[in-house]
Amino acid sequence: MRILIIEDDRSLAQTLQFQLERNHFETDVCYDGAEGLHFIEQQSHDLILLDRMLPVLDGISVLKITREKNISTPVIFVTALGALNEKVTGLDCGADDYLVKPFDFEELLARIRCILRRPSKWEGGKPLELGDLSYDIEQKKLYCGDLSCSLSAREGALMEFFLRNPKQTIPRISLLSKVWGPDAEVEEGNLDNYIYFLRRRLKSLESSIQLKTIRGIGYQLEVPHV
Repeated sequence: MRILIIEDDRSLAQTLQFQLERNHFETDVCYDGAEGLHFIEQQSHDLILLDRMLPVLDGISVLKITREKNISTPVIFVTALGALNEKVTGLDCGADDYLVKPFDFEELLARIRCILRRPSKWEGGKPLELGDLSYDIEQKKLYCGDLSCSLSAREGALMEFFLRNPKQTIPRISLLSKVWGPDAEVEEGNLDNYIYFLRRRLKSLESSIQLKTIRGIGYQLEVPHV
């Protein structure tokens, strides 16, 4: 599981990073809102820890832009702003939880576990659309113009994950965790096989969208500029 920490207090950010990595999470750290937003847009994370009072771009703005871009990664606000109206504002903007500083790390860890246990907040029945592609989740059918094809359960889970994280570089470990499960014993070669299958599907549909390999990291669903 990969967590993004957006916190301008470098001492706290580094402490959180150390504690989370001790608990077997992978982490990225940013110290201002603009850098954090760039990470959110470019890479896939399982959860974001977000301060509200950030330089360059404040936490509320970061969250609003993230949700406007249809990025549904869970967010926990970790902030000194603890008044009721501040909590309501943060949650109404799309945060999944709100933790007031100072806090005990064990409480944060429990909240992280709680959120990661939740089923994804994906809208059932509504097709996913990106570029020239449309994917019917329930029927597991992928469409491009007048062409269509059916996907296997694993292909469908991968395609759904890519479509919900467009243009983001998704690490291999995140794909394995999300699609096969965090505790599944699976060889990484299996992922390569399914990426190959999806590329064949996209080619058969004559889609302009491509699955791009990001060497040493993972994959990205690349949408051409119109």
